[in-house]
Amino acid sequence: MEGYEKKDGIDREDIFSKAVRAGKRTYFFDVKATKKNDYYLTITESKKKFDSEGNFHYEKHKLFLYKEDFDKFSDGLEDVINFIRTEKQQKEIEIDESKFTDISFEDLDK
Repeated sequence: MEGYEKKDGIDREDIFSKAVRAGKRTYFFDVKATKKNDYYLTITESKKKFDSEGNFHYEKHKLFLYKEDFDKFSDGLEDVINFIRTEKQQKEIEIDESKFTDISFEDLDK
């Protein structure tokens, strides 16, 4: 996100970064290296906030994801996204079907 992260007195330069703007939020996916040169991922959510005087600051939340957890994290995220998409589609189908429940065959003859 900012390019460097200081941990244990050592600056960690971003290896790769991707910013995704989504409405009022921006998500940063940053690849960094450990002391042993293993890569890990930081995911940062940044949202612009205003105080009562109109001054702004960025509220940030950060996750650290290490390579040994990539598969479990990815599987869990995919499961949740698929659930939401499936559940949403099912709800939309139920709503569409409910539009037709009030129609009777007698109404069609009129």
